[in-house]
Amino acid sequence: MINYFAHKTAVIDKGCSIGEDTKIWHFSHIMPNCIIGKACNIGQNVVVSPEVILGNNVKVQNNVSIYTGVICEDDVFLGPSMVFTNIINPRSAIKRKNEYQKTIVKKGASIGANATIVCGNNIGEYAFVGAGAVVTKEILSYALVVGNPSKQIGWVSEYGHRLDFNENGFATCKESKQEYQLKNKSVIKL
Repeated sequence: MINYFAHKTAVIDKGCSIGEDTKIWHFSHIMPNCIIGKACNIGQNVVVSPEVILGNNVKVQNNVSIYTGVICEDDVFLGPSMVFTNIINPRSAIKRKNEYQKTIVKKGASIGANATIVCGNNIGEYAFVGAGAVVTKEILSYALVVGNPSKQIGWVSEYGHRLDFNENGFATCKESKQEYQLKNKSVIKL
């Protein structure tokens, strides 16, 4: 029994597992052996390559390419036209499928429109990658990064708001009232 929605123009190849209440929109292609969790939204013109794993409640905006080797945990947001890579040194004439690198996007992370994630660089929990950023190294949990190559310019809460740490290393999210501590270059939610 199909318990998800797929637009009539979407292509879903054999061997995929698609969770309840997921929606797959116009002209998207879900390639073989993908695992897509519950309540995901796959926008228009999205390519999900073989064996990609998307957790629950992942939001994929229009024109996104998710290549083999990518794992997105629960509650990840992938902005319009952002792209992952899976080979460091691609060449059309050289087959390198045995060199695909893994990229993990941790729970609650957001990646902005037109960002590029160079393979092998994981994105930490609740990190926020700004629009157009090019990620060339690991991104810490709760980090806010922008630019090409991306640079960390601050920290964000689980709600995506900037965190302003006081001299003792504590901050409170204005919207959620959640408290955070900055310790040894990492953020801990209290």
